[in-house]
Amino acid sequence: MSLDRIALKGLRVHGRHGVLAAERELGQEFVIDATLFLDTAPAAAGDDLTATVHYGELAEELAQVVAGEPVRLIETLAQRLAEVCLAREPVRKVEVSVHKPAAPIPLPFDDVIVTIERSRP
Repeated sequence: MSLDRIALKGLRVHGRHGVLAAERELGQEFVIDATLFLDTAPAAAGDDLTATVHYGELAEELAQVVAGEPVRLIETLAQRLAEVCLAREPVRKVEVSVHKPAAPIPLPFDDVIVTIERSRP
């Protein structure tokens, strides 16, 4: 089976994740990238949306996770997002990046990114 990719890049969502109380109180913007690995041939052969991933619905579900229950670590947030992606058929593997461009670092920087890769057993 070939593994094709569907990528959702730059999903921006306000969330309240972080170790510091101010991060959890005020929140900040998080940017999510998700690359799904799946076989798109059945969907293409039948021109059938139900045989692939509806990326609009996935974006909404990922946004709900980011805007939802706060966690201390963006590693935890990345894991939750990966689980959402893997719950969708026919996804076999996912790579999720959580960007925290406004992380509380007292030095100039561009971004903080945690990237994880998870697969179905």
